[in-house]
Amino acid sequence: YFLQKIICSETLTKSSNTCYLSSGVFAKSYRRPNIVLILTDDLDIAIGGLNPLSKTKKLIGDAGISFSNAFVASPLCCPSRASILTGKYPHNHHVINNTLEGNCSSKAWQKSEEANTFPALLKANAGYQTFFAGKYLNQYGHSEAGGVEHVPPGWNFWVALEKNSKYYNYTLSVNGKPQKHGADYSKDYLTDVLANMSLDFLQYKSNYQPFFMMVSTPAPHSPWTAAPQYQDSFNSTKAPRDPNFNIHGKDKHWLIRQAKTPMTNSSVQFLDDAFRKRWRTLLSVDDLVEKIVNRLKVRGELDNTYIFFTSDNGYHTGQFSLPLDKRQLYEFDIRVPLMVRGPNIKPNQTSQMLVANVDLGPTILDIAGLDVNKTQMDGMSFLPVMEGKVNSSSWRTDILVEYEGEGSNVSDPACPLLGPGVSECFPDCVCEDSYNNTYACVRTVAPSANLQYCEFDDNEVFVEVYNVTADPFQLTNIAKTIDQEVLEKMNHRLMMLQSCAGQSCRTPGVYDPRYKFDPRQMFTSHSWRLGRLRQKMK
Repeated sequence: YFLQKIICSETLTKSSNTCYLSSGVFAKSYRRPNIVLILTDDLDIAIGGLNPLSKTKKLIGDAGISFSNAFVASPLCCPSRASILTGKYPHNHHVINNTLEGNCSSKAWQKSEEANTFPALLKANAGYQTFFAGKYLNQYGHSEAGGVEHVPPGWNFWVALEKNSKYYNYTLSVNGKPQKHGADYSKDYLTDVLANMSLDFLQYKSNYQPFFMMVSTPAPHSPWTAAPQYQDSFNSTKAPRDPNFNIHGKDKHWLIRQAKTPMTNSSVQFLDDAFRKRWRTLLSVDDLVEKIVNRLKVRGELDNTYIFFTSDNGYHTGQFSLPLDKRQLYEFDIRVPLMVRGPNIKPNQTSQMLVANVDLGPTILDIAGLDVNKTQMDGMSFLPVMEGKVNSSSWRTDILVEYEGEGSNVSDPACPLLGPGVSECFPDCVCEDSYNNTYACVRTVAPSANLQYCEFDDNEVFVEVYNVTADPFQLTNIAKTIDQEVLEKMNHRLMMLQSCAGQSCRTPGVYDPRYKFDPRQMFTSHSWRLGRLRQKMK
């Protein structure tokens, strides 16, 4: 075990030269709970992403609570991961896409946000030993941002993937030293390597401190490389043919309307194949979860450990004739799985209460006994929800989702008719993103409403509104038919959330009985500009 040396040197007692801390004998039952966060990459819930994860559902979901209304602050890897780490919405952490220029793992991010992430607070203020393994942020390890030598504050043990998800032929930063891996399944398959390193940590960590462990898998992100034993699984599986599959989003933003409907046979074959491959990679994640839970059980630590399982964004395969990606405002891209087990969480619970990934940090700090109100975080702790201490009438009713679209400055020679400003284009010239695919949404879940209200930052300030109760597949945009007063209140609420920070992000929403609407406070302009983000970053 290469980690043994590192961990023992960190946990050595002053009176001894030996490392004898793996027995668990001294683990005290009264001490603060341990916390494990397992973060998958691009795992949806809307199109069946949890189906292959039968052991995970049994060991975490059935043993605790599953949230059916868990959302991300932005449906893209780096902004979403930054929201998880900081507890902030993108307009406050300023990570707007997966590029260095978009602040993904940039020097500016390191300087302004990295020292205040929840793991850094756990280590500095709550005495937790911390372990990270897997994909961190898409540009981590970039030569212009410190390379793999850079180890973010807050981590005792750091095993991070250089750049974006891969399964073979990658480099890990092991406490700031590069470790190269090849293509030998038994030694290099990343999901298994992360599982083994996690088990090493549990074996050799100190038993005198509680621990926080974050394991961030590459699966089910492309290139969708399955472990050899799973390469023939799900051979007859196809992407689900939901009511929004392969149909034209006629009343939606122009980017959705440009998708060709019906899709070509080759596009459908491609997305079905990708769907199967995604599921195959998840079987190794299921094994990882089982190994970690079993090891905690054997060590007598399971009953005092919270285990969170979630994803950085959802995914789509053929919805509204978009072949495959994330980045859109619809449920399939912004809704994610979230399951938690731990002390004082009764088993077999499902909660409809609204939670977001900005709440993960506050919740974990709350578990560790830290005061979330003393941080700059926008989210709120859902620990009271998990412990059954809150009812839906007193819980929050809305969250913010924001995304800044990306486009190329020049036309794609293969698709000259599209012109500049688009990106993520497929061979048949259907594009998944554009500069003006820049939007912000208020996602409301309240006893009296399940609503999504979105505005685009484009020339027409295009609006999309969905009654998700009546229209779960978001087929009908009701922006032109909904009551004008609701539109005005939602527009006001959206602008308020887009300029919120900390406590002001947690004020009552439109469908909260405590909400107060004062038309005199209306903003001078009805159009909003995410361009403020760009100005702030300059």
